[in-house]
Amino acid sequence: MNEVFYTVQVGDCDRKFREGTTYLDIAKEYQHEYEHDIVLVFVDGRLQELFKTLKKDCKLEFVTTADSLGYKAYRRSMSLMLVKAVYDVAEHKNIDKVRIHYSVSKGYYCTIEGNIELTQEFLDKVERRMRTMVEKNLPIQKKSVHTDDAIAMFGEHGMHDKERLFHYRRVSRVNIYSMNEFEDYYYGYMVPSAGYLKYFKLYLYDEGFVIQMPTQGEPEKVPPFEPQNQLFHVLQESTKWGDAQGIETVGDLNDKITRSDVNELVLVQEALQEEKIAQIAEQVRVRSDVRFVLIAGPSSSSKTTFSHRLSVQLRANGLCPYPIAVDNYFKEREETPKDENGNYDFEGLGAVDVELFNRQLQELLDGKEVVIPEFNFVTGHKEYKGRPKKLKENEVLVIEGIHCLNPELTRNLPDENKFKIYISALTQLNIDEHNRIPTTDGRLIRRIVRDARTRGTSAKETIRMWPSVRKGEECNIFPYQEEADVMFNSALIYELAVLKPYVEALLFGVDRKAPEYVEAKRLLKFLDYFVGI
Repeated sequence: MNEVFYTVQVGDCDRKFREGTTYLDIAKEYQHEYEHDIVLVFVDGRLQELFKTLKKDCKLEFVTTADSLGYKAYRRSMSLMLVKAVYDVAEHKNIDKVRIHYSVSKGYYCTIEGNIELTQEFLDKVERRMRTMVEKNLPIQKKSVHTDDAIAMFGEHGMHDKERLFHYRRVSRVNIYSMNEFEDYYYGYMVPSAGYLKYFKLYLYDEGFVIQMPTQGEPEKVPPFEPQNQLFHVLQESTKWGDAQGIETVGDLNDKITRSDVNELVLVQEALQEEKIAQIAEQVRVRSDVRFVLIAGPSSSSKTTFSHRLSVQLRANGLCPYPIAVDNYFKEREETPKDENGNYDFEGLGAVDVELFNRQLQELLDGKEVVIPEFNFVTGHKEYKGRPKKLKENEVLVIEGIHCLNPELTRNLPDENKFKIYISALTQLNIDEHNRIPTTDGRLIRRIVRDARTRGTSAKETIRMWPSVRKGEECNIFPYQEEADVMFNSALIYELAVLKPYVEALLFGVDRKAPEYVEAKRLLKFLDYFVGI
């Protein structure tokens, strides 16, 4: 029988490869042209894992660990190797559950439930076991099984979170990944083998440990472990609240939606948030020298809604809140700095007239009258049409903006007059014990719905803009979050189930040929885990 060869296009180069050649073998031929490890591949625009084989003429685009999709595959695969190593070291019978919770520093915070003592000695054994798996280059294998068989298998393994999750799966089959005999389920594609997972470090932290991993910008370097304790404790508090409600995972939430009155859950969570906002208002009241309440947070954290709710509670505490948006202090358009692509950089602090902002706030503090500008985004200039403002004795300025925690924004104002609040939608819910829900996914889904409802922006356009939004957050917001006096978590444990019917229709509107389709498809698969409210 004659061998069949197909033409493979990579960049501007065409080469012939034998039918049935794996994309992994083809990737090895081109790896020397790439700075970082190739871990996935687009085949004629469709994302594939490298174990798949060549079946026709095609165009390949390789994905490395420095790309968003490859970076996520790296971290996902690391989770599989970590969980296997923990079970290997502790022996399966001694472990009830390994939970991968949320991001801490540049890694994941994890806990172990069972008959083991989590010590440095134990953690060192786990890390050595992981290094051995890397050295042996254990393959990560994938198989498709019937959903009923997956439910039975995870029930036998004691992975009851996954067993519960698959009761709500509409699809008839699910993909199971394995390393040696250890089988698990993961949401999304994986790297080919453990040999790709060389960069990590384990640290004891609080009641569990952190697996520290590289950043997307430097995928071969493990950064120092720098815990953000205030953020961690907010996440921990939210997780313990969810556990107390019996909702650790999406499967638990689905049970609550289908088997009980979900309205009670909504009311309880709303009451909890209102109580926390009231506590923040009381902290402001007690500090009688506070005149500026500064609110910052990443996109779609509900900053505006929070500032309104806080203002109500401040009034209940006898204070008079007055809102000011930092956006009104943008520099004139012709003075706005530009980014490396020649576009106006509205995200950086350089776009804000910091001198005017500080001068006017200091004048208000000194009892003077000022006319606060309103920025005209059409003309690109500030306008002074409002009435003069004078700060009353019981009045506080509620100031909202992405730079509000950056000391440079309020550099000339006395620290004792500032009260800083960091707000974010910090998702405490996970898909199951080993598959976390990134906070950024929850915020992106919020933003897609908001942009479509209030700005007429398509899901495709919101997804296209998201990387630049995230880049701005990394530079301008996250470095200053620990500067806050308090942190507020605006995430609602049930919100993705509520948003599901709204966002699905928008995501289905993304054309299959568009670059944004891969992300839209990923989000649709993610939302499929939820029973809608």
